[in-house]
Order: sequence, then structure tokens, then C-alpha cells
Amino acid sequence: MRTESIKALSGTGFHRLVYHEWGSAENDRVVVCVHGLARNSRDFDDLAQALARDYRVVCPDIAGRGQSDWLNPPAAYQIPQYMNDMVTLLARLNVDKVDWVGTSMGGLIGICLAALPNSPIRSLLLNDIGPFVPSAALQRIAAYLEDRRFDSIEACEAWLRQTYPALGDLSARQWRRLAQTSTRVLADGELALHYDPAIAESLRLTCDEDVDLWALWQQIACPQMLIWGEESDVLLTETVARMGAENPAMQLLSLPGIGHAPSLMDSQQIEAVVAWLRTHQHL
Repeated sequence: MRTESIKALSGTGFHRLVYHEWGSAENDRVVVCVHGLARNSRDFDDLAQALARDYRVVCPDIAGRGQSDWLNPPAAYQIPQYMNDMVTLLARLNVDKVDWVGTSMGGLIGICLAALPNSPIRSLLLNDIGPFVPSAALQRIAAYLEDRRFDSIEACEAWLRQTYPALGDLSARQWRRLAQTSTRVLADGELALHYDPAIAESLRLTCDEDVDLWALWQQIACPQMLIWGEESDVLLTETVARMGAENPAMQLLSLPGIGHAPSLMDSQQIEAVVAWLRTHQHL
């Protein structure tokens, strides 16, 4: 794993975005993996290692998460800002096309980019996200985005296990690594979650309204795969049905008994992602 950074621009100045990279830097077949709202790039460690033999895999920390700078004011935490940041990242990578793997928020960013004319998105893999997200799900997510503190890594791991039941099949080693990569050490020695608590403030301003990107979804022409946790409250059954109806060629992987969002750390899920990307190797 290599760690790099870029300078991106917001309305109030420049901010540093960190990204981690696997595989040969000379490989022009690039997969960009983008995490969910309160997560970070290290969620993709297992997937990136599986893909690195065939791809250059790039996993950014979206602004306000992981090792990337926090934004000010908090209202800047919006999809248009993330899109601009990712365009800056793609320019640094110096490739014309990328395959996009997006979990939740990362998938929304991918939808918005893939819908644009002359998009650099070659193929779009969405992990438990679609063009419609009900406000009830946004409100649930906003409720746990607090400035939480922990006195030990074990306490953080216990909270993660309770808060992210969709990740329930992870090994003990994976849970511990998740706790370690999800936290930052404060000056007083306590642990805090590795994101800006102001992200919650930004979400609360908009969570009373559904996310509706159907008009953008209809503009996407690249190949698509959807991974769906069948118990998800973010990606509803009717949304999955409509996505498939509007694009019958979309490949669907349904995961019974799993909610939002599948980990992409499970071997079955990783194998499905690897296999699908390989089918589009020569696009």
C-alpha cells in the first residue's frame, strides 16, 4: 500500500485529500473505490489486495474522513464538493477511464459522475446504494453520527459491532483492524471516530428530504453492477426493481439477511466484484 495526497479546492480554500494505492502505478487499468458517509478508504483493504494483481487500485479518503482534511464551513460536505475533489484526483492519476466501486455515499458520487457527458467512469459498481434514498434512512444515519469518544480500542470495536450489523460475518482480525482504522487518538489519549463530527450537522440540514437521482440514473450508459443487502433500509426493494427495469443489463448480487451496507470484506463479495470487473476488462 502506498499513501499519496493531492490538494483540492473548496469555496474557502485548499484542502488535502489522502488516498491509498495498491498495484502497479504504471497500470492504466484503474479501479477507484470510494467509501460511505462515515467510513474511510481503509474499508477497502481486503478488496484492494485482491484486485491489485490486475489493477491499479486507488482508495481516497473523502474530505472530512480518515487522513484527509476537514472542511469549513460544514455546509461544504455535499456531493458537488466531493465530485470536484474526485475530478482533481482523476487528473492526478492521469488516466482517461476508471472503474468505480462505490459504497453508499461513494456510490452516489459515482452515479453523479457517471451521468455526465464524456464521463471518465468506464463501469459502475454500486454497493447497497441507488438513485433513491428515503429520508427515514438518512435520519437513522444522522442519529449515530455523533462526536463519540472511547477509552479503548475494544470499546470502539464493540460500538462498531453494534452500529454496523451488516458487517457481522467479519473475522475477529477484521473487526480489530476496522476499529483501528476507524479511530484517531486525541491529545488526552481518548479515541474518537476518524471523521469530522460536523458531517452530522450537514446531514441533518438535508435528511428530511429523500435523495432522488432518477433523472441522473437514466443518463448512465456504462455497464453497472449492484450489490444489495436485502435487509437494507437505504436501498429499498422497489428501488432495486426499478433500477433493473430501467437497465435490464445491470448485474445484481442479492445478499439475503444483510442490511446496509455489505462489507466488501467477505470472500464471496470480493470474488463477485473481481469476477464482474474482469468481464469488462477489455471495454
